[in-house]
Amino acid sequence: MAVPKDLDPSSSPRALLGAELRHAREKAGLSQDELGARLFVSGSFVGQLESATRRMLPEIARLLDEALDTGDFFRRNCGAAAKSRYPEHFAEAAEAEAIATAIREYAPMLIPGLLQTPAYARAVNRAHDPTAPKETIDGWVDGRMARTRLLDHPTKPMLWVVLDEAALRRETGGREVMAEALRHVADLARRSRVIVQVLPFSAGAHTAMGGSLKLMAFEDAPPLVYFEGARTGRLEDDPATVAHLRFTFELLTASALSPEKSLALIEALAQDYAHEEHP
Repeated sequence: MAVPKDLDPSSSPRALLGAELRHAREKAGLSQDELGARLFVSGSFVGQLESATRRMLPEIARLLDEALDTGDFFRRNCGAAAKSRYPEHFAEAAEAEAIATAIREYAPMLIPGLLQTPAYARAVNRAHDPTAPKETIDGWVDGRMARTRLLDHPTKPMLWVVLDEAALRRETGGREVMAEALRHVADLARRSRVIVQVLPFSAGAHTAMGGSLKLMAFEDAPPLVYFEGARTGRLEDDPATVAHLRFTFELLTASALSPEKSLALIEALAQDYAHEEHP
């Protein structure tokens, strides 16, 4: 098989790499499932590589070159496609988030990145690494604010967030920062740019007490779910896992306050922070 040319780094490397993978697979006469079996991954994973939903890691690139007889093309080019401004454990999820058509997220301890203000993001990142240089923190904040520009589009992606009450009451960055952060969330909700529900303390034990989750749907690729912990994260495409966690999210929305009552609580807490009445 003829070896493709190197990718142009000034273009979209991941999209081009996915297109080359699709071309090489079809030329080899393999289905996504058949190629996946040779790589010891699912056919849906191959589809996500082709649609640029997932990043191509070096080991997968090596196996692709062997399975598709492409020399070292994928190994040489996967580095350019993997470059990211985000931490390694989150980079793939951030890039998938950017092309998702719908995002459903449960946040137990902090306001999600897509809804953060610069001051709130700075406080979160400083707490994440108290000894990091200012330039490093600035870079992290810039990256997080770049993600929020997804919401500049009036309707896409559809964003539905369930916020634990703890995320609203944990004073992050001081009262002024919290007041601004909650007003920002309320403004997005009032403009119908995001559906926000608050899971109150009064709901008691619930189905997602183990941590956060983010479900992402795509126009031409299977859905994904992302789990995150301290300095770690995992993207999962197993259909049974995704379906189970979709049900988990539905249970959370059933236990949470309505969007109207959630908005009232968020705005009331913003007022309390602004007037230093928050207990």
